[in-house]
Amino acid sequence: MNYISLEAADIIINTALEHSKTLKTKPLTVSVLDAGGHLIAFKRQDKSGILRPSISQGKAWGALGMGLGGRSLAKRAEMAPAFFTALASASEGRVIPVPGGVLVKNANGDILGAVGISGDSPDNDEACAVQGIQRANLVADPG
Repeated sequence: MNYISLEAADIIINTALEHSKTLKTKPLTVSVLDAGGHLIAFKRQDKSGILRPSISQGKAWGALGMGLGGRSLAKRAEMAPAFFTALASASEGRVIPVPGGVLVKNANGDILGAVGISGDSPDNDEACAVQGIQRANLVADPG
């Protein structure tokens, strides 16, 4: 597969939200973007905060823009804060460098898109994204 289908995006989102029940997370917002950074699918749980859609898309968009999962972006942001300040400006604030932005790849390692989740701890957001991507039979790269 060379793209994330709407069916796969639905599987990713629904599985991520299912997994959130197991982890007993706060309400989550999930965004699935294609390789060009365009929104394929999106879901926001009841009582998820009003900034969560922007944050979930920013986590996914940042992963795509830099070709690294949110976990790697967070580490790099700690090492080069001036660069990430400039990156925030260059991206018009769309890059959110924290865990919860996970690249989606095919078996050959090609980037197909990214999933961004916001609402709970970055580790729980990331864990839910990884579960969803794996259930859709794609490769998750959290960084």
